[in-house]
This record gives sequence, structure tokens and C-alpha cells, in this order.
Amino acid sequence: MELAGLYDKDADYDGMIPEAVMSLVEAHSKNGHSGMSHAITIDIFKKVINFKTLTPITSDPEEWMDTSCYCDGKNELWQNKRDPSYFSKDGGKTFYNIDEKEESNV
Repeated sequence: MELAGLYDKDADYDGMIPEAVMSLVEAHSKNGHSGMSHAITIDIFKKVINFKTLTPITSDPEEWMDTSCYCDGKNELWQNKRDPSYFSKDGGKTFYNIDEKEESNV
């Protein structure tokens, strides 16, 4: 990180990012992971820290909230409670991810 200039005063956040990264590395290192448990832990951590779900989005009505009132109010628009990047126009029966634009059926 030093070679990449991340500690420099003109780096993002005045060079404080490497300290934050190293504190995460230190916390992870204290768990004594092997290669396999390290990979699994990092994979799950990346999903959780990026607010992604660990299980697939479903059509369960409890998983969706009506957000039509935030739009024009004339068209149905539902947003997933577990991953806010998923939207539906039919209460969760079909849905799409605004980052992917591919509609899904469950």
C-alpha cells in the first residue's frame, strides 16, 4: 500500500485508508484461518459488507415493500427489504436488479 501511494497525504482520505485496511487484516488474522476457511470467510464478508444477500431473493410478500408512493403513485413499484437494488412491478412475483436489469421469476 505504501508503494501504491495510499499512505501519502494527498491520497484518498489523507492517507488514512491503509490504517483501516490493516485493522481489518489484523482482526481477520486473529481468527487463525486456514486457506479454505480464509476463502469462505472473505467471500461471506464481501457479501455482508456490501449489503448483499446470502440467500436468493424470493417472491415472499414479506420480503417486499410498496414504494409506489415515492414514484408517480400511478404505477406499482416494490422494493426488496433484504437487497434494496431489487425492484418489482408486481409485488415480488417477478423482479429485477437495477444493477443487472435482468428480470427474474421465482
